[in-house]
This record gives sequence, C-alpha cells and structure tokens, in this order.
Amino acid sequence: MDTRQLAAFCAVVERRSFSHAAEQLGVTQPAVSLQVRALEKRLATQLLDRSGRRVEPTEAGLRLYRGAQRLLALERQVLDEVASRGAGDLVGSLSLGGSTGPAAVVVPQLLCEFQRAHPAVRVALEVHDTRMVVELVAERRLELGIVGAAPRHRAVRFEPFAYDEVVLVCPPAHHFAGRTIDVHELASEPLVVMQEGAGVRRIVEDELRRLGVRLRDLDPRLELGLQESVRSAVLAGYGVTFISRAAVESDLAAGALAEARVEGMDGRREISLVRSTARVQTRAADAFVEFARARIATLGSLGLVPPEPGPR
Repeated sequence: MDTRQLAAFCAVVERRSFSHAAEQLGVTQPAVSLQVRALEKRLATQLLDRSGRRVEPTEAGLRLYRGAQRLLALERQVLDEVASRGAGDLVGSLSLGGSTGPAAVVVPQLLCEFQRAHPAVRVALEVHDTRMVVELVAERRLELGIVGAAPRHRAVRFEPFAYDEVVLVCPPAHHFAGRTIDVHELASEPLVVMQEGAGVRRIVEDELRRLGVRLRDLDPRLELGLQESVRSAVLAGYGVTFISRAAVESDLAAGALAEARVEGMDGRREISLVRSTARVQTRAADAFVEFARARIATLGSLGLVPPEPGPR
C-alpha cells in the first residue's frame, strides 16, 4: 500500500480539511485530493464524507485511519533505524509538547542536554496548555507530551514522569508571605488565575472543590492565560497566584516572590508523560524518555522529584 496515500488521507482526517492537510504536508491541495481519490479507488469504497462544511471520515474511513496510523508510525521507526549510522548513534527528529509548568525550565534543560549528547537528533518543543498538548499527541502531530495533569483521553496513555508542587505565591511584602492562610482569605485578595485547560488550574480547582470552595466563589478578576503571564503579574505586584514550584524556584530563592500555604490544600501533582496509543515510538523518543528519567533525580533544585519506583 502506498504510504503517501495513507499520509494524505490521515492528514485530511486529522485536519478535517483538504487545504489544511495540504499545508501540513507541504504540498498542493489538488495533490492531496488526487492521493485520497486514488486510495478510495483502490479500496473501492468511500473513505471521506465531503458533503458538509468539514470533511469527515466514513465508517470505513475510521477503520482505515486507525490502521494507517500504526503503519505510518512503523514506517517512521524503520526509517530512523535504517538511518542510524551505528549501534549507539541516534538520528532523526523528536517533536515534544510541554505544558507551561514542566516546559518553563526543566523540559528545555532536559532537551538541550539530550540533544548535546545526540547531536544528529533534531529536537523541537512546543508549549501549550495541558489540554492542547494531549490533543496534539492524540492526533500524532507531537510524538510525546509532558503535562501537569492527566485529562481522560482514549487516544493517549499517561505514565508517571516526575512530581511537582503547585504553590501559592505573592510579593515578598504581601501579608500572605510565609503564612498558612484559610482558603476563604483568598476572596479578599486579587487572585490571578490561568486559563481553562491549564494543568495548574485543574489541580487548583480540584483541591478547592475538596475544601468545599469553587474557584468562582473566590471571584478571580484576572485570568491571564498561561504560567509566564501570571508569574509576571505577581512579580509586578498585581495579586497572588497558584503556580508550579518548578516555574518560580529561582524567584523564591532570590526573594523576588514569597510562598504562602492554604490550610488543607495539597498541591503535590504528578507530572505525566503522554504517548499516543496508536503510535510506535521512534528510537529517539525512547532514548529521550530513558535519559530524562535518569536525569530527573539530579534536578531537585529545579522543583521536580522522580516518581516512586514501580512498573510503568
């Protein structure tokens, strides 16, 4: 079977559009249409429903898509294996997504060290909120993800990677600094929150719910996107926020920010590795995971600790 036809078909299914698929593949839209028509002709069945505003796979198309994902992943793995110049030499590319907590400091450092150890590997990191990273891994547009929450998704699997802590931070002169406060005291202060879909926000909402409080009960007036935005707002004195310890460890050490604790709130969270259930991992991806797990134990100063030993 022509894998170029399968790649074109999978891109159309994932992007729900011939033009967007062509853009992703770096070819013209007529070329994508031709590949898909040739595939439908060969299989003697309609694979795509083109009648609506968006292109949708038929029942037969969905069955083919699931098998094609596995075949294309295997093809990439075989090509990477063949391209390797020696038993210990890695080549190829690694595309990884990180949510804003892990991707703030730790993941870039791990990737830089890994690439230095394997200079023939091209590394690319995309930073999104947790929900988007999971979607991109599920769609096979990213090979791996490292996120601060594990929302349910049948197309991916989550593995323990490390542990982080969500902490409440404030300016050093703030009256919360160094204290353990009651959760209801948060309602009297400007609370800066991240956007929906951020892993930190999900952890905070879950913990508040456990304490009998909803986030909206605290009346947050500033929703500023992702981690770097809320950090900047608090550094400038505009309020308090919950944030990954890994993202503010240096600020806390330097005295630019101070930590407070909320009575009864457990901010410890698992950092998870995200893999697609339909994708065969490349040598580069497997090597990075092994490398990163070994290095996490030495990065405690950056706010992460390794997971408990056990089966993965």
